[in-house]
Amino acid sequence: MILEINNLVKRYNGLLAVDNVDLAVTEGEVFGLLGPNGAGKTTLINAIIGMTKTDGGEINLFGKNLRRSEMEIKANIGIVPQEIALYGDLNALQNVEFFGKLYGVKGDLLQERAKEALDFVDLWERRKDSPNKFSGGMKRRLNIACSLVHHPKLIIMDEPTVGIDPQSRNHILESVKKLNQMGSTVIYTSHYMEEVEVLCNDIAIMDHGRIIARGSKEELEEMVAVEEKVNIRLSSVNYSLVENVKKISGVTNCLLEHNQLTVFSRAKSNNISRIIECITQTGAVIEAINMEKLTLEDVFLTLTGRTLRN
Repeated sequence: MILEINNLVKRYNGLLAVDNVDLAVTEGEVFGLLGPNGAGKTTLINAIIGMTKTDGGEINLFGKNLRRSEMEIKANIGIVPQEIALYGDLNALQNVEFFGKLYGVKGDLLQERAKEALDFVDLWERRKDSPNKFSGGMKRRLNIACSLVHHPKLIIMDEPTVGIDPQSRNHILESVKKLNQMGSTVIYTSHYMEEVEVLCNDIAIMDHGRIIARGSKEELEEMVAVEEKVNIRLSSVNYSLVENVKKISGVTNCLLEHNQLTVFSRAKSNNISRIIECITQTGAVIEAINMEKLTLEDVFLTLTGRTLRN
């Protein structure tokens, strides 16, 4: 295992941000960490990279304890933070070289690695430009280059595609795939469920400081396979409708977005006629009804009671 976490605890003002988390990440995989805002993801990531002092438990990376071998461990981690971390008074090449020097890369090796990193993110031709001239997507790609220059064993990417154009987003996703094909281990957090579905062969869902589910996309979907999902498009909306539908036997959750009602029920509840009756009693007109197979987004909603962006 490249990462092993046992009974990790972190409190802020008496509140548990990380609640006895156990987690193991296998070398060579792309591991996805999902959770709504406030779930504890960032605190957990900060603990893994040694930025947050924990209140209990232990973290082992590369077979060594983080507290006893912190500097050695940090030298083998590359971090792509959610916030852009670049220097506008340095050009792209100088930024990469600066971060390389922080990790002890020097001389000819530094020049070689910096070119390699910029080539990897397709920014070598822009090496003399300041990141202040870059688009948001280019800045993200330069951030990735800075995280790779020292050839880390583990790369941690925290929301690396937030707020960028589709072309840059696709470039970053392809970069993650290439890194994994080259043998790198990646921990990847994202608000975009489709990214995790495409990239990650192992996924953990975190909520209220705990890991509440873990497995492949297929395994997570199997956990809630006992559920059914019905989408109902309405001509008009009565906002008391959601609470009334939730009271129907077998219904586990109900969401209303614009004029679409989405109802989750336990399998074989046979409650569709009662749902329709409840809707028509409010005076709403049903325009369309369709059944859907649960997606990973639905799994997340079922397990946490919240959408990923909440």
